[in-house]
Amino acid sequence: MNFTPVDNKGLVDGFCIIKSVDRKTSSKGDTYLDFTLGDSDGEINAKLWRYVEEIHGSYEANEIVKVRGTISPYNGTDQLRIERIRKAQESDGIHPEDFVKSASYSGEDMLNELMTEAESFSDSELKILVTEILKDKRNALLYWPAAFKLHHAVRGGLLLHTLSIVKLCKAVCEIYPFVDKELLITGAILHDIAKLDEFVVTDTGIASGYSVDGNLLGHLTMGAMTVNKYAEKLNISRETATLVEHMILSHHGEPEFGAAVRPMFIEAELLSELDLMDSRVYEMREAVSSAKPNDFSGRVWAMDNRKLYNHSRTDLNKETKLF
Repeated sequence: MNFTPVDNKGLVDGFCIIKSVDRKTSSKGDTYLDFTLGDSDGEINAKLWRYVEEIHGSYEANEIVKVRGTISPYNGTDQLRIERIRKAQESDGIHPEDFVKSASYSGEDMLNELMTEAESFSDSELKILVTEILKDKRNALLYWPAAFKLHHAVRGGLLLHTLSIVKLCKAVCEIYPFVDKELLITGAILHDIAKLDEFVVTDTGIASGYSVDGNLLGHLTMGAMTVNKYAEKLNISRETATLVEHMILSHHGEPEFGAAVRPMFIEAELLSELDLMDSRVYEMREAVSSAKPNDFSGRVWAMDNRKLYNHSRTDLNKETKLF
């Protein structure tokens, strides 16, 4: 943890993100808060003894706070005894990406790349559909994750996942010139757009759970509903809107994986396969990176509970190349 010494008696302070917080009762009957705090350097257990909400305030996971206290060893590891705590303020000049795992590219750069791609479309209906949705969703897109816990569940992960698929789409269209490139890229840009409504996300860019609509409807259904709404508002033909809606509804491939229907034309099938490819490569890289060279990872639920092998022939620290 990157704390700053306040005096020569062990008092430190600094900003950190709350990874978890539990309200507990001590053996003496006093209420206290048990935190796991983190920053870019690691994490630490922390205690706020004799907690009084009216005095200390209330706190939740994924909030950034400033703390002051003393660090001492406890059961073989460091523990922070909090003396002061407050939520970070805008005037502190804190950047959430310094405290949470984030995409390797800025949200502005990735979103501008998607906008440039859409603005180059020759199909006027697809062009206005994509650009208007991106403009309206801009603020959330800049930091939204692509998942609650699985692939690209990082700050800016939704744009990272989306732009990765767009790049894959363009490469595929070089091999298969009969594919409708603009339709495929439209599906890629909009396929997960309703994740903006599916997750509950703080300014840190980390999802804390699913919204009511996310639980009841899911992002495939809500994504198709979003396209339908914009198509009506922008006077886009029913034929064009239906194609895009189908791609969103079918991009999980099979009903057992959440698809409302299976892909029924080439661009829908390609989107489904490229979405699966990007998500699996991300999951595999994360799992293999945690394994020692020439050894196996633990079982990965998202990969059919497989153990994955780190052959150590490549540098897994290299970032996805989008620019």
